Amino acid sequence: MKSPVVALVGTLDTKGEEYAYLRDRIQEAGGSALLIDAGVLGRPSVTPDITRQAVAQAAGREIADLAAAGDRAAALGVMGRGVGMILAELVESGSCSGVLAVGGSGGTSVAVLAFSGLPFGFPKMIVSTQVAAAGGAIAGGSDVLLMSSVADIAGLNRLTRRVLSNAAAAIVGAVGAPPVPVGDRSLAFATMLGLTTTGVTAANVRLQESGYEVVTFHATGEGGRTMEKLIGPMGVRAMLDLTTVEIADEVVGGAKPAGDDRLRTAGRLGVAQVVSTGGTDMVRFGPRDSVPEHFDNRLFHVHNDLVTLMRTSPEECLEIGRVIGTRLAEAVGPAVLIVPTRGSSAISVEGGPFHDPVADAALVDGLRESLAGSDAEVVRMDAHINDPAFSQAAADRLLTISERNDRAEQQ
Repeated sequence: MKSPVVALVGTLDTKGEEYAYLRDRIQEAGGSALLIDAGVLGRPSVTPDITRQAVAQAAGREIADLAAAGDRAAALGVMGRGVGMILAELVESGSCSGVLAVGGSGGTSVAVLAFSGLPFGFPKMIVSTQVAAAGGAIAGGSDVLLMSSVADIAGLNRLTRRVLSNAAAAIVGAVGAPPVPVGDRSLAFATMLGLTTTGVTAANVRLQESGYEVVTFHATGEGGRTMEKLIGPMGVRAMLDLTTVEIADEVVGGAKPAGDDRLRTAGRLGVAQVVSTGGTDMVRFGPRDSVPEHFDNRLFHVHNDLVTLMRTSPEECLEIGRVIGTRLAEAVGPAVLIVPTRGSSAISVEGGPFHDPVADAALVDGLRESLAGSDAEVVRMDAHINDPAFSQAAADRLLTISERNDRAEQQ
């Protein structure tokens, strides 16, 4: 049986000793290594299987020109793109079963760019000095496995040998893992927040009982970005996007926005979607002392030691509604907006700390204004987002439009 091939991506001028050690450990673990040199300036201290010249040329450049320009950031970007193109070809041809990179900030940036186009589920791993400080940014909404190098990657010693040996064993184990059965159920994505859990969970159960497999994403910014990236590649057939709190963070300046793609991918691909306003009554920050000073006079709710919530104002809600409505209006497939008029989270219901009918009304005004003339259906429901009746209505509406969408595609 042929041993699995792990592509090792790194700057072999500064990390050659470490990559030679990784190569040997991978071979000992039952794999084989393919060394790809992403360095630019110094000479590689270990012979690569794919040279830096080949990497630069894959990105349409010459390595000599990159070295002469003296712009390290630009050169790393070129090498990251070049490695990405080479990896895509290796993966498509079945010549590579996993990828591993080791580095500081420079090598990590190359790996992040190079690995960004690899499919979900393909084993990918980065050992970096930057994990503790920037783990979320490194992962970039992908399933890349991150390992802290603990010590700087500046030679072999008792610490780095242990970390690199573990990394080699981990990536070989990952590439040897058996395939996971997909099944034949249609796939639905859902969004959830702690304060919308009850409602979303009940709606998910209804979808599952109707034959869907449901994947739920925690709307933490990173969760929304990941979800948007996977809608197309995973063949999603229905979107239960009841928790759009990441839009509130984007508009107001909270800690967990999901970026400009949020609430756009399903619409662009024609996926049936039911959208609601879950969490738009709040903006999220870290611990209370991390909230910017210019918000000091606002209403806060300390969710826990790590999360502080700020109530959105009527003016902010108006703009949040406009953004949600504008993005939903772009949808080419069936889209339903269902608004719970008695509260968009567990703390904005009557008697809750964030209960504010004026702000809620402003949100509806923004939605109505931006959806005027669009094909999206708007439903206002006399319930809060965690009300069983709301969950049932949202799930049933999604089942209806999704089935209709499927029939239209088959004709």
